[in-house]
Amino acid sequence: MDEQIIELLLAEGLIDAKVAEIIRDLISRGKTVEQAIVGGRYVQEKDYTRILAKAIGLDFIDIDGFELPEEALSLLPEQIRKTYGVLPIGLEGDVLTYAVANPQDVRALEAIQFFASGRGWKVRQVLVAPTLLRKILKIGGGGVGAEVEASLAEVNRRSASKTSSKEVENLQELIKGAPVARIVTSIMRNAVEQRASDIHIEPVGGESRVRYRIDGVLRTVLTLPAHVHPALIARVKVLANLKLDETRVPQDGRITEIYGEKKIDYRISTLPVVDNEKVVMRILDTSVGAPTLVQLGYRSEHVAIINEEIKKAHGLFLVTGPTGSGKSTTLFACLNMLNNEGVNISTLEDPVEYYISGVNQSQVRPQIGYTFATGLRSLLRQDPNVVMVGEIRDRETAELAIHASLTGHLIFSTLHTNDAFGIVPRLIDMGVEPFLLSATINIGVAQRLARKVCDGCKAPEEIPPKTLDMLKGEIAQIPKKYFSDSFDPEHPVFYHGVGCVRCKGIGYFGRIAIAEMFRFGATGRKLVEKGFPIDEAEEDAKRQEMISLRQDAILKALDGLTTVEEVLRLSQEAVEGEGAEKRKEKAAQRAS
Repeated sequence: MDEQIIELLLAEGLIDAKVAEIIRDLISRGKTVEQAIVGGRYVQEKDYTRILAKAIGLDFIDIDGFELPEEALSLLPEQIRKTYGVLPIGLEGDVLTYAVANPQDVRALEAIQFFASGRGWKVRQVLVAPTLLRKILKIGGGGVGAEVEASLAEVNRRSASKTSSKEVENLQELIKGAPVARIVTSIMRNAVEQRASDIHIEPVGGESRVRYRIDGVLRTVLTLPAHVHPALIARVKVLANLKLDETRVPQDGRITEIYGEKKIDYRISTLPVVDNEKVVMRILDTSVGAPTLVQLGYRSEHVAIINEEIKKAHGLFLVTGPTGSGKSTTLFACLNMLNNEGVNISTLEDPVEYYISGVNQSQVRPQIGYTFATGLRSLLRQDPNVVMVGEIRDRETAELAIHASLTGHLIFSTLHTNDAFGIVPRLIDMGVEPFLLSATINIGVAQRLARKVCDGCKAPEEIPPKTLDMLKGEIAQIPKKYFSDSFDPEHPVFYHGVGCVRCKGIGYFGRIAIAEMFRFGATGRKLVEKGFPIDEAEEDAKRQEMISLRQDAILKALDGLTTVEEVLRLSQEAVEGEGAEKRKEKAAQRAS
């Protein structure tokens, strides 16, 4: 069946031969054909479902924009619709046509046949795109959709215009008591229960889409009619004390909720989009302290290096990586290791993500001129021993951090670069003098977050020969000290998650840090002064027995903590942006 689907996709020109081979490779590594094709974004879900229907001999119906008549919806009880994920389309004569997303769900077929036989009906099954089916099931036939529509009707009656402050106040009061308020509360609470790190509420086409980012991946959890969207945004703004009538510029705010023993902070960011607004809510559990480096997933060898570096009296400790890669969490783990009565630790953050007793934490506010640069100037008059600056974003902050480290302070901060070697070029491009940087920088850490294999369904994975040969070549380059004596490099074993109730069939549960570290010793400092030629820096890294992000990911895959799929994904992320050749060319220009 899998090969038949691939051949049909090729025949219709939806994929080419190269993509077909990639899909076959993913299937051979345990992915279903749908996960490989739709999850890999090689084909739209709608086109895949149409091809699947052709392969198994069912009719396909495009329900995009489909308005389900109430009489059709009533053909099946709500319990059957919601339990089995089926949608009644209509009744022609004595034939009930119903739509499914999974034609292999035997229980659904048996339930509908049993229900239909009691009424003397026959059944006809058709296929529809799963996302669209879920959308209609959620907004049709009462429930959340009907509740929102009722509340919006009341909003429309009482606030036809929002021009005066009095009317805006009335709208705020209305939204506080409306069903919309309960919907927003449910979205926020459910996100915490599902371990989401972010909530996205965004207008897409003719609907309002709610997505959660869970373990680094965005997933749609709710779709509502487009006219619900303004009420959702307004409710979030009311909770975050934002200007309800200001839709032309971005706004930032914060909401604090308590669920049992958890105190949750939601960092709110609104953004004007075409004819509407989008809201993103970053979820921070402030009741949980910063994890340790070991809990984050750092190797014992890396923890030992960090222990040495944070004991230095002054210098720069820099962590780099993309947004959402856990840089600040790693810095807080380091600060916890230094936190004692004899050390004055101060931080400048945006936002304050973890609260640590004994650490002076300050929230920057750019809108009133309190930035990282201005805050750092004031902070240095507070007699600190250790300073954490949330991010070095500009030349002014970079120079202040360097001068602070020159005058006896240990400075922790973050940057955005592709790897540890990119830290020096990034700071030099900001305008930092190489001779000053060489005198202060101690260590550069690059970090990513890989999805962890679910412990509830972890099983050995068979790796395709070509991929396995590539991995063996990488393993041969890793220093021996990172392996146990019993490890056999010719027969490495990798794992994947089969899918279970705990991980909701995904195969992953949680995330783990992947890191590389470059220490700036005497050789490294001389290289900084020379413009940091990349070839010589890589030679110095080999002398340090440094492992790359990719190699650390492979080691964690061998330990059964992540998968080969994650190794390949993270490797692709690490090389995005400037290529190695371009980076070397820039280094040569700086050196000359």
